[in-house]
Amino acid sequence: MKMKENSLFDSLLEEPQKPSGPVTCLGMTFENDEARRAHFTEELRKKMQDPEFRKIEGFPIGSDEDILNLSDPPYYTACPNPWIADFIADWEAQKPEQPDGYHYHREPFAADVSEGKQDPVCMAHTYHTKVPYRAIVRYILNYTSPGDVVLDCFAGTGMTGVAAQACSEPPSDLKRAIEDYWRETGREQPSWGTRHAIMVDLSPFATFLQRNFNSSLSSRTFQKCAERLLNETEKNLGWMYETDIPGGKSKGSFEYGLWSDVVFCECGEEVLLWNPALDEGSQGFNAEMKCPKCGREIKKTASGRAHTTYWDDELKTSIKQNRQDLVLIQARVGNKTFSKHPSKFDRELMSRINSLKPTSFSPSAPMMFNGERWGDMFRAGIHFGITHVHHFWTKRNLIALSELFAAAQKSSYPHEMAFLCTSFAVKTGSRMHNVGFKGGKINLAGQTYNTLQFPSVSAERNIFVLAKGKVKDISNVFELKKQPGRTISSTQSGTNLQHIPSGSVDYIFIDPPFGDNIIYSELSFLYEAWLKVFTKQDYEAIISGKQSKGLNEYKDLMTRSFGELFRVLKPGRWITIAFHNSKNAVWNVIQESLGIAGFVIADVRILDKGQGTYKQMTTAGAVKQDLVISAYRPNGGLEDRFELEAGTEDGVWDFIRTHLGQLPVFVSKDSQVEVIAERQNYLLFDRMVAFHVQRGVAVPLSASDFYSGLDQRFSLRDGMYFLPDQAAMYDKKRMTVKEVLQLQLFVIDESSAIQWLKQQLIRKPQSFQDLHPLFLKETAGWSKSEVPLELLTLLEQNFLRYDGKGPVPEQIHAYLSTNWKELRNLPKDDPTLVTKARDRWYVPDPNKAGDLEKLREKALLKEFEEYKEVKKKLKVFRLEAVRAGFKKAWQERDYAVIVAVADKIPNNVLEEDPKLLMWYDQAVTRMGGE
Repeated sequence: MKMKENSLFDSLLEEPQKPSGPVTCLGMTFENDEARRAHFTEELRKKMQDPEFRKIEGFPIGSDEDILNLSDPPYYTACPNPWIADFIADWEAQKPEQPDGYHYHREPFAADVSEGKQDPVCMAHTYHTKVPYRAIVRYILNYTSPGDVVLDCFAGTGMTGVAAQACSEPPSDLKRAIEDYWRETGREQPSWGTRHAIMVDLSPFATFLQRNFNSSLSSRTFQKCAERLLNETEKNLGWMYETDIPGGKSKGSFEYGLWSDVVFCECGEEVLLWNPALDEGSQGFNAEMKCPKCGREIKKTASGRAHTTYWDDELKTSIKQNRQDLVLIQARVGNKTFSKHPSKFDRELMSRINSLKPTSFSPSAPMMFNGERWGDMFRAGIHFGITHVHHFWTKRNLIALSELFAAAQKSSYPHEMAFLCTSFAVKTGSRMHNVGFKGGKINLAGQTYNTLQFPSVSAERNIFVLAKGKVKDISNVFELKKQPGRTISSTQSGTNLQHIPSGSVDYIFIDPPFGDNIIYSELSFLYEAWLKVFTKQDYEAIISGKQSKGLNEYKDLMTRSFGELFRVLKPGRWITIAFHNSKNAVWNVIQESLGIAGFVIADVRILDKGQGTYKQMTTAGAVKQDLVISAYRPNGGLEDRFELEAGTEDGVWDFIRTHLGQLPVFVSKDSQVEVIAERQNYLLFDRMVAFHVQRGVAVPLSASDFYSGLDQRFSLRDGMYFLPDQAAMYDKKRMTVKEVLQLQLFVIDESSAIQWLKQQLIRKPQSFQDLHPLFLKETAGWSKSEVPLELLTLLEQNFLRYDGKGPVPEQIHAYLSTNWKELRNLPKDDPTLVTKARDRWYVPDPNKAGDLEKLREKALLKEFEEYKEVKKKLKVFRLEAVRAGFKKAWQERDYAVIVAVADKIPNNVLEEDPKLLMWYDQAVTRMGGE
């Protein structure tokens, strides 16, 4: 049973070739597509001889020939794409002319989007993370017009590119849903039409997927080529997946086999973790194993593992690994399936296969170029003896995959056929295939999501069965209508986008890595080993022990990337960032990095509503669901004016007017108005302060002066501030809903306690006795590092109490006269009204809150002075005092004080507080520049 080395490729040469015809690309006309590729491949080859080109950050690891073979220039390059600027110029020239007086303006897309990842296109090929393209379509339509250029520098599988093209002709159900939403919100219908996409990623595997998810190949042609490739390969290698039929003379087809770890009992007896003696209805793991020899109970975690030693042809040495035995085979004869235990025929067949060597390329690189300790995902027990890439497959599947990849390379559509191969090679074709149970039956679950884990019981699948099953899935990718030249891909780091001209991009959508959630380069390594081009880890924006990258290194890489995105985005345009991480420190890094780059955050939404509130998403340790951040690059006019007005009140109000103009005006759901957090006074103050600080400018207004100025200059509605024309629009739409849905607040420290009290008192002025039980209930989650404060202290320093002297304050009077009929129309000094109002706490009028703020700030700064003198670490302290002290020190340019006190507080507190982090980072930057 020798493998035929030539017949397969000879037959593939008979495959019908692509139709010939003239092809135009970047102003040049070629005889056909092959001529186009040949021309640009040679141009890329010349470019790669330039040492400076290879110094571009994130240039992948691989030989020139392997990079060129993987590329499809100029649309897709497995290295930095040198034609990006040419494409942008070409696209700009094709844009439809805008009418006279056209002014670009978009509100943030302020709707919660619910689009699952079960869409057939998303499911066609596995990847570590994906934002469904159907969700991205909504954002692109909101922020762009047909012909605009969309950029994604953390593009992953290229869903942004798919979405950009789908804006021209989306699936009918998606189009109806989008049109219904725009109609319900009173907006003009979306401008359907293709947008162009530039996709960048550090991973060659990711950009390879981008190229194929955005391929313009027809579904029919893909299926025809794939079926021919698989049929011809199976003719050559199908014998490896034969099995005998119990009691019969004919052969069946091996569909899958189960391999079980072998452990030792204390008496030395070998025991399988999978019990092959159980019948099919109860088949499964031995949860409570007993030794068949001595009867002792065996615990999996405490038992020793059996090992096996074999000769590794690739490494030319003997290696030792954990032993797994084949315990069950599922086979098929015609339309019938049956289970069996491995027979003499099966054992002899495996022995014969194990003696063979792949005749085509199969990867054998050391894992992560290291071998023994190959990354953050290394687990010594599970990965014992797994040092090289080829160890992740059984010999049978390794040989089949090597022939399939080689056949794909020889086919008329090598990229699409390799795309088919990678779709099952690792997730279901490797030894990482996990086995579970569903409804009492075996569930072939596939690779455990985002791990490189060898399960104790694994499934070996028939590669050809897997491949044929994926042909139909992947056909969905090619059913979406796409045009060549509308999307381009580049393999490089987002920290240096030198081929993209400044101010040339209309919109940015990114779903970047977040902290240590996923080690992308490790999860991609097996795929890239087949593609022969690897990720340059130096520029991978993650937190990783093995890569010596902590939160600061992650922040530096993200800040540099956001800086590049700010540079290439047109002034006044938008960036959307998908965020999913459970650590508030990472959330703060993203916000801080955006601000340092120059962006201003305008809105935060949940990707799937009903799973959490905005406050839950931004509370330390409580980021549970995906968020979508909308931010903008301030237009040139604001930046120019701010240079002249910096540090003045005029500069403050110019920024606020511009910022309010960028915020959503009205958001409702289920007949309730949603409070737009960014329009509340304290968040407007925070954005204003950050805008000044991150530009090295003194903040000219105190909080009370700022709040007073807001009331004087802007319209207040339901606790939110609007421009005059926005207020009119809000009032009109407010009449169509029943009530206002307040933001849910969680009290964890002094700042959140003040906001919670304000929310309670502005709605209902009340006494200390009324508030106290509610307050105690809310403070159960108070931060351990924060000094616990008494309710009375918080009230006295931030609110006012009516002591019964003088007229009843307007806020209390309005509440009482609204809720008690007998108190209506009474003068504010009426004894009955005064008695009812006495001892109620209320929110001070912004115009009269200045003295209160000064007294509070004085008390806070007094505490900060004590922190400056403390010689040891501060375990418990008043966070508001540190914030006040940092602000004062920054205004006085006493950066050393900020750094010194920051060194005394726990790192996690500094990292998880966006205000402290901003002051600290700016102080470090200023000290470094002096």
